[in-house]
Amino acid sequence: MNSQNSPQTTGADAVDVAIAAGKDFDGTPIPPAKLELYRQVMELEAGRQRSGVSNTMRSRIVRIGAKHIPQEKLNQMLIDADFAPLKDKEIAFYYGAQ
Repeated sequence: MNSQNSPQTTGADAVDVAIAAGKDFDGTPIPPAKLELYRQVMELEAGRQRSGVSNTMRSRIVRIGAKHIPQEKLNQMLIDADFAPLKDKEIAFYYGAQ
């Protein structure tokens, strides 16, 4: 929460903070059924074996970067950082079949 007592809606953890509080950014309560389903799925994810930090970093970079960075630039950034370039299925999913 900021100094004006309204929720923070930016940053990597803004959604997690809102979920923990059980309230959407506009202050309305998140319905209990939605919260419960979210928690059930997150518990399953918490128990999943990870394939490695580098793989997870790349996945997050692609998933989030595709929202903000053009395809060619993101692909070059991945290569420059010694990650695998974008895969055809990632390009199709995040950028559409161009």
